[in-house]
Amino acid sequence: MTSGDDTANEARAARRAALTPPVGAPPLPDRLPGEEAYDIRIARDGTWFHNGEPIHRIELAKLFATILQRDAVGDYWLMTPVEHGRIWVEDAPFVAVEMTVAGEGAEQALSFRTNLDQWVAAGPDHPIRVAVHPDSGEPTPYIVASKGLEARIARPVFYDMVARSDARATESGESEVGVWSNGVFFALGTLPEE
Repeated sequence: MTSGDDTANEARAARRAALTPPVGAPPLPDRLPGEEAYDIRIARDGTWFHNGEPIHRIELAKLFATILQRDAVGDYWLMTPVEHGRIWVEDAPFVAVEMTVAGEGAEQALSFRTNLDQWVAAGPDHPIRVAVHPDSGEPTPYIVASKGLEARIARPVFYDMVARSDARATESGESEVGVWSNGVFFALGTLPEE
């Protein structure tokens, strides 16, 4: 090892020490010196990519997911106490690929499994929302998973959810379709007037 390598290692160690808050200190600010963009992308189907290649080890994707955060602007970051970098997410970082149902009607409880094997129970802390494409009118459902990050609900799971839906009248007189889960009614859309 050369003295140049020693100097570079010392500089890295000093930077890490400066960025690591002491125990009990407030969290790090949203933007730190030295932020960078990582060549990591999460595709719409939930596949994680690094340097353009799929990450085949689900355990590695799960590890990255534990440090994934979204800022107020909507950018996604991999954050550790010593470094952080922006990543690209095509739609949502997770995909809900399975749904289980317990009970029925207003007492029903829906739970969703993500592509990274995380289970999320829809309810007050994990709401379901449906975004509608402005041009096509195509609905895309999401559920809030961990740390406020969303999972896009896969189309077959959405169809299963719609099959279990109830209709109710809104205050404006429209007929709204939705599902109950853990005491909350989640609107999925409105029925056309006949």
